[in-house]
This record gives sequence, C-alpha cells and structure tokens, in this order.
Amino acid sequence: MAYSPEDVKHRFESDTVGRALALVGERWSLLILRECLFGVRRYGEFARNLSIPRPTLSARLKTLVEAGLLDRVPYEPDRHEYRLTQMGRELFPAIVTLMQWGDKYLSEPDGPPILFRHKECGQVSESYVACRNCGGDIGYHTVTPEPGPAFGKG
Repeated sequence: MAYSPEDVKHRFESDTVGRALALVGERWSLLILRECLFGVRRYGEFARNLSIPRPTLSARLKTLVEAGLLDRVPYEPDRHEYRLTQMGRELFPAIVTLMQWGDKYLSEPDGPPILFRHKECGQVSESYVACRNCGGDIGYHTVTPEPGPAFGKG
C-alpha cells in the first residue's frame, strides 16, 4: 500500500522519537547521561572520563539541566555536581539497550567492555523489552502500531 506524504504527516508532527532525539540524540549528551547512570556527578570527572572539550561539556550540561534530565546541586561553595532526575533515570533502559546492541555488533573480539551483574540473582544480566501486562517479548514483529490519544495532534 502506497502512502502519500499527507497520510503520514501526523507521524512527523507529533513524533515523540524525534522529540527525544532532539533532546538526547547528540553523542555527548548520551555519553554524559551514561556516565551519570554509572555514578559520575562532577564536572571534572565528566571532562576526564569523556575527554570532552570543556565548552561542549558546559553547553551539554546546561541543556540537560534545562530539559529536566539533570539537577545542578551545590556540594561546596562555588562548586556543583549533576544528579539525574527521575526523567533522567528513566533513560536507563534505553541506554542499556543501545549499549547491548553496540556490544553485539560493534564490540571488540574479546567481548563487551562493561557487563551488568544483576543484584537479585547474581548473574550477568541481559535486558530485553517486555510487555508490562503479560511479560511477553516486545519486538518489531510482536506489536502493531495504532493511533494513541494524541494521534494527529501536531
């Protein structure tokens, strides 16, 4: 079935994937968030761990704070650290999924550089996307997109 541009226009006008990528899709922003998820909070640690130019780091941190993904919290006079907000912490599954994809297709021959050990069972964990209702796997072949409440609202 062929679609005209008008038939799919609503997908681009109200596309939350596009909005999310506009916010966190830039390389340095995702790497800063990854570092936060691994416990990094201070400017100097970000600069050291990422080898990021300081003006770029400052700009990205400011954007992530303004967007509500990070809080800028004083820890000494004239010094601040950056803490993930709930909104920022909820990106963990997306970052882990992206990391696992990279581990599978882009890793060194020896394997992935970082593994996650599950605290409850003690095993190296591999996450997956599952239906919260039934627990079944969610993949491109197991779901059907359908209009949601904001469908067609640009």
